[in-house]
Amino acid sequence: MYYSAKEAAAVKHYGQFASGLRGKKEDNREEKNVQQPIPIKAGPAFLFDLDGTLVDSVYQHVLAWREALEELGIELAVWRIHRRMGMSGGLFVNALLREIGRGVAKAEAARLLQLHDEAYARQVSQVRVLPGALELLAYLSQAGVPWAIATSGRAESARPMLDLLRLGPEVAVITRDQVKRAKPDPDLFLAAAERLGVPISEAFVVGDSVWDLLAARRASALGVGVLSGGYGQEELERAGAYRVYQDPADLLRHLDEVGVRGE
Repeated sequence: MYYSAKEAAAVKHYGQFASGLRGKKEDNREEKNVQQPIPIKAGPAFLFDLDGTLVDSVYQHVLAWREALEELGIELAVWRIHRRMGMSGGLFVNALLREIGRGVAKAEAARLLQLHDEAYARQVSQVRVLPGALELLAYLSQAGVPWAIATSGRAESARPMLDLLRLGPEVAVITRDQVKRAKPDPDLFLAAAERLGVPISEAFVVGDSVWDLLAARRASALGVGVLSGGYGQEELERAGAYRVYQDPADLLRHLDEVGVRGE
């Protein structure tokens, strides 16, 4: 599904947003973005994926999955693992093992998820915020544009990434634990839009993988792709991306293309 600039510009009348973000310092701690009431301007709501979209963590996840798989005697090239990044953990395991013609018992799949989480925890110190991510979120907050985060990661594994983004508990975050199915099912984005109180049809889903954009299409939201997760522009466009940008910094420079305009 493709959208022209004229069609995207026609998206109007966005729902109310009860709380925005504000930055504050307490007891010499780092500033955190927390929500505060801000008048809403004309423009879409934004539903952000996390890994590969706001934080540079995709390859740490890939290596963690390889380590977990090898622990169970399963050898896979990292490119095969990367091609499935962005799916929920259970679907990810099933899809990978199907490629090599191997089934997996429920207990073994659970063990793989545990091993991945342990391996990723050892690499999390290498993860960095992607260029422009903090500035993009701060700009949207100051402009009164509602936004939320919807990640296929579970709350425990997502917490270090949210801390990197300096997000307070008031920010709307939907994790895998809170929905029945994760990407490419639309549940995460539908729940995020509901949390913000906006119609899903009046939201942009921003993600780095084809699975994000397939979920966006199934949710009837417009999709915006970023290249910071390693998927190519044509792949993201085929999956439904209306626009594709290099990273959050590039999206920030072109927000007018997705209906967010300054004074």
